[in-house]
Amino acid sequence: MANEVLRQREYYDRRLSALTTERASWFTHWREISDYLIPRRGRFLVTDRNDGSKKNQKIIDNTGTIALRILASGMMTGITSPARPWFRLSTPDRGLLEFQPVKVWLDTVEEIMRQVFHASNLYKVLPVLYSELGAFGTGVMAEWSDFEDVARFRVYTAGEYYLACNSRMDVDTVYREYSSTVSQVVNMFGIERWSRAVKDAYDKGNYDDWVDCVHVIEPKENMSVHPEVARVPHPWVSVYYDKGDEDRQLLAVEGYNEFPVFATRWTVLNPDVYGRSPGMDVLGDVKQLQIEQKRKAQAIDKMVNPPMQGPASLMHRPKTVLPGGVTYVDQAAGQGFKPAYEVNPRIEALLADIQEVQNRINRGLYADLFQAMLLSDRRMVTATEVAEKHEEKLLALSPLLESIHSDCLRPLIDRTFNIMLRAGILPDPPQELQGMKLDVEFISLLAQAQQQVGTSSIERVAGFVGNLAAVNPDALDKIDFDSVIDHYSEMLGVPAEMIRSERQVAELRAQRQQAQAQQMQAEQAATAAQAALPAAQAAKVLSETEVSGQTVLDQMANLRGPR
Repeated sequence: MANEVLRQREYYDRRLSALTTERASWFTHWREISDYLIPRRGRFLVTDRNDGSKKNQKIIDNTGTIALRILASGMMTGITSPARPWFRLSTPDRGLLEFQPVKVWLDTVEEIMRQVFHASNLYKVLPVLYSELGAFGTGVMAEWSDFEDVARFRVYTAGEYYLACNSRMDVDTVYREYSSTVSQVVNMFGIERWSRAVKDAYDKGNYDDWVDCVHVIEPKENMSVHPEVARVPHPWVSVYYDKGDEDRQLLAVEGYNEFPVFATRWTVLNPDVYGRSPGMDVLGDVKQLQIEQKRKAQAIDKMVNPPMQGPASLMHRPKTVLPGGVTYVDQAAGQGFKPAYEVNPRIEALLADIQEVQNRINRGLYADLFQAMLLSDRRMVTATEVAEKHEEKLLALSPLLESIHSDCLRPLIDRTFNIMLRAGILPDPPQELQGMKLDVEFISLLAQAQQQVGTSSIERVAGFVGNLAAVNPDALDKIDFDSVIDHYSEMLGVPAEMIRSERQVAELRAQRQQAQAQQMQAEQAATAAQAALPAAQAAKVLSETEVSGQTVLDQMANLRGPR
């Protein structure tokens, strides 16, 4: 047993060392981004924990930091706003959405899931995830089951995690080095398996001493040596251990039905593990901006507080450059006290270049796009307005949106659904959905705005055909308007219950045709009655008019003779 434990720990330590070497080239880049863009994010030293020292010493102009903040806020508003629905559950078989029980059940599950998200800390950590993604190119968030809130979330910052991918280039392995206090680790894992150093600190009451730990999440097939690991009946295994434990005990071994970590990359080039970011793109501009702002400040400082010169006789005598101050100079000794040289900096060109650099940073971090959404003069800007104003930039964001959907939000919804299912808080599905995998559709502001870009072609075709129909009505025969409506509403994320099914449309049209036929029959009967009215009136007059003791109508009958 001891040998098996030792072999398992050796495997973890060996792979952690390999992942550290693999990540080394990214580490220095991340740290520079942290220094110039986001000083309070990133953990690159053991002493970074609970560190309140100043970390923005390299930032003079905070344009990049503010632009990154706008980017994170804009992504939060445009992708996962807590104020509006941003996802919808569906089925692969679109015809099932026509059944009322299926529709009601999906709506109920969506509402319960939204309540779970609101009750959890998801909407607190998502802006941090987007900030990590925009700055470092990789955002990592974990979801854990929680007894009180169903689910809890945590975002890991650059420098504290190590990633590895499977053959599909999807992240399936996470190693994490972190520090916790003695009180925290004992509360979480108990005291039995900790190292002698931790036990001694706990016995002495040193509850706030720091302990370095390692957390591993890997596919079970990678960790089958240890008996505890082999007994886990889940595809993913989680292991905690004390990094400084000489006995190399495992603190906890757990299993997961789904991979609990969502790692999103802004853009990634295979076989890279970590992503590249707009923060990396604008880093040079941000550094240039700091230099130019420093030079501008120096030029202004020399202009308002220039270096002074005076005769040698003033070397040990009182002198001042304060307003109202007096410096006494003996004219016989030479020139008086005056600036060493005339300082008249022409900083207009420098100011213009600073403005250009700031604009490049804002464009590079998409601050101009998201400011249009966040600073709209209306309470809620529509997807149509965003699409019309920023069509090209929205198309540029398409790869990012797809990456966030596939790497983070879709697995997030899948795992949350399964956690809710295991917790027993979901209603029983209707018979039609038994054994069927559900689909996830995203209907956020940005998703709809990008769909709106695609709907412009439908609108142009419909308008073109409408213009032709004014000249030749036969042009309308070329368009299947039912199909146009279905595709247009689907691209815009219109709720399914707003669009009638084909069966409902057929029934409605049959009823309309029947009503039109009945109305036509009634109109025909009325027309016939109208036509017969003069003859009936003439017959009435003839039957009431008497000539020689007989009515005219009787006389006409007698003239015809017997039949």
